[in-house]
Amino acid sequence: MNALQIASLMIVLAGLFGAINYFFLKLPSSIGILIVALVASLCIMALDVVMPSLALSETIRPMVQNLEFSDTLLEGMLGLLLFAGALHVKISDLHEQAWTVALMATIGIGLSTAIAGLGLHFALGVPVLMALIFGALISPTDPVAVLGVLRQANLRKSLETQIAGESLFNDGVGYVVFLFLIGLAFPHNAHGDASFMSALALFGQEAIGGALLGGGLGWLVFQMMKRIDDYPLEVLLSLGLALGGYELAVYLHVSGPIMAVVAGLFIGDVGMKFGMSKITREYLTAFWTLIDEILNALLFLLIGVEVFAIAFDFDAILAGFLGIVLSLVARLAAVSVPILMLSRWKKYRRDVIPIMTWGGLKGGISVALALSIPDNEWKPLILTITYIVVLFSIIVQGLTIAPLAKKLNREQDLL
Repeated sequence: MNALQIASLMIVLAGLFGAINYFFLKLPSSIGILIVALVASLCIMALDVVMPSLALSETIRPMVQNLEFSDTLLEGMLGLLLFAGALHVKISDLHEQAWTVALMATIGIGLSTAIAGLGLHFALGVPVLMALIFGALISPTDPVAVLGVLRQANLRKSLETQIAGESLFNDGVGYVVFLFLIGLAFPHNAHGDASFMSALALFGQEAIGGALLGGGLGWLVFQMMKRIDDYPLEVLLSLGLALGGYELAVYLHVSGPIMAVVAGLFIGDVGMKFGMSKITREYLTAFWTLIDEILNALLFLLIGVEVFAIAFDFDAILAGFLGIVLSLVARLAAVSVPILMLSRWKKYRRDVIPIMTWGGLKGGISVALALSIPDNEWKPLILTITYIVVLFSIIVQGLTIAPLAKKLNREQDLL
């Protein structure tokens, strides 16, 4: 199948599974599509066990592997999804939560990587560097999953900004940590030497470079939008900024995710306030909401069918449950330590830590990073653990965070 045929099939399946969810499951759209896709995939695999002559799994598995999930997400969909998510976060709201977001996206990522990684090392004997690679890829909260769930949770503005802001930035930081650890574990795949100074240089190049590029490109597009009163053209410019800016970031070896977030924040706040007419704001918002919903559906469909590329056995499934525990403990530390550090100067409600811990969903980014690990004896185990953690996070945590937030809010009101 060529790329157009594969894309067409994915869109057809996303629409079909979305309709099944709408009529029967009635779950949040993206989570419902993931569950239907996963159940359909497992049914096909079970059918092969009952009737081995069908060999459906062997037919479908190469197609799933040819989707190149890692490249499709990290170099294709991610820029659009992050840009769309950042459009809805206001810089003024983010500024009020700046220290919370900054510490969780830096110190929090470091703590989470160490706790999850070392926990896996001591529990299963995974080599330290490989275990830390798992810690790095499982630590970022997925902005796609998080922002989708936030629409259903109806959180108060300050808490929503903290969760959304952190999820938009911590994947870029986590990706840099992941790249550095990959360089240490696989020196032949690293560009340059793998040392502490090279890590600092990499962080500066990726994170700071991505932010500067996003701000610069966002400003240039804003200047054009101020001088144009043609909403189709302005929507086209925003699309060019998201797609072209991300590819330019990849070419310049700076962080594409951070570029997309900064550019999206600039256009969504400054651009909409000072560079667009009312009709342009309406069309731009509607366009990017539609892009967000469609790509979310496709991404969660891909996660559901990716089960064909995972090697499951009893020991790996048990390791997956261990991974769930480690990821939750690591997330708790990533949230609570920065908040306790800041609590001397800033007051937090008691529901912040439990909601941000349980609402820190993992998603497609973690699976994509796991798939991108160079082939070695530990990769299948890490990939299986990551996939199980992501499924638990999206399905269980994603479906229960809204009721948890409402319950904690009620209890808060009674104090």
